[in-house]
Amino acid sequence: MGEIKQTSTNFSNKLALSDECSEAYASNIIGGQWTLVICSWLLSGKLRFGELKKKLPGITERMLTLQLRKLEENKIIIRTVYAEVPPRVEYELTEIGYALKPVIKELEDWGGRHKKLTSI
Repeated sequence: MGEIKQTSTNFSNKLALSDECSEAYASNIIGGQWTLVICSWLLSGKLRFGELKKKLPGITERMLTLQLRKLEENKIIIRTVYAEVPPRVEYELTEIGYALKPVIKELEDWGGRHKKLTSI
């Protein structure tokens, strides 16, 4: 997953738009290909890495790790490590993460309607 160079015009434009527009800011946080799908699975409760991987068969371990780190960095999920052998790690949504539930539901509904519209 490539990062945008902080010296690029694209980065400057994205930053300026995010500062001015809450919709663009939110889109930058939850707009990744896997982000909403991961959050959607976590709406039902805590999951371990392996459980998430099984629910997302098309994702690589590296991409799942990167997406989980990004979600944690953005305070959408909490990563809890238990001092056990072998170590157990669980992921769960934060309060602001759970607030995505109606957004995810609306996007799901909209996506279904749009898919029907474009498959005619």
